[in-house]
Amino acid sequence: MAAIRVFDHVGITVSDLDAATAFFGVLGFEPEGRMAMEGEFVDTVIGIPGSRSEIVTLRLPGGGTALELSGFTHPEHVTGSAAPMSNEVGIRNLCFEVEDLRGIVDRLAQEGYGLVGGIGEYEDVWRMTYVRGPDGIIVALAERLG
Repeated sequence: MAAIRVFDHVGITVSDLDAATAFFGVLGFEPEGRMAMEGEFVDTVIGIPGSRSEIVTLRLPGGGTALELSGFTHPEHVTGSAAPMSNEVGIRNLCFEVEDLRGIVDRLAQEGYGLVGGIGEYEDVWRMTYVRGPDGIIVALAERLG
């Protein structure tokens, strides 16, 4: 029986690769590699003939699932909603369990990133918020309490 072996990465297409890389860097992700992608293999996989993109692979220092950011130079990227909300069809958010949620929110605010709503607490178990990053990407930050 065929089975998934490992959750390898999450891919996100962005309009500004450097800005998105910097945003996830504030969250603690470190670049693992950056490279150009083009040719028959990529065209076959993504179904866009003549595509050219650059990707950055990011990972947290402890390892785990990678984050792959792609910026297209051909064809140009297609812009989605500038500030999608949770009820818009598509990937709603990426969620990370964190320590010191308020400290992370403060660091992100210094870089110009704001909250989608507010910081909520659920039954003295979780503190959580949504932060909006580049291209409207929503990142959920969840801190276990107690």
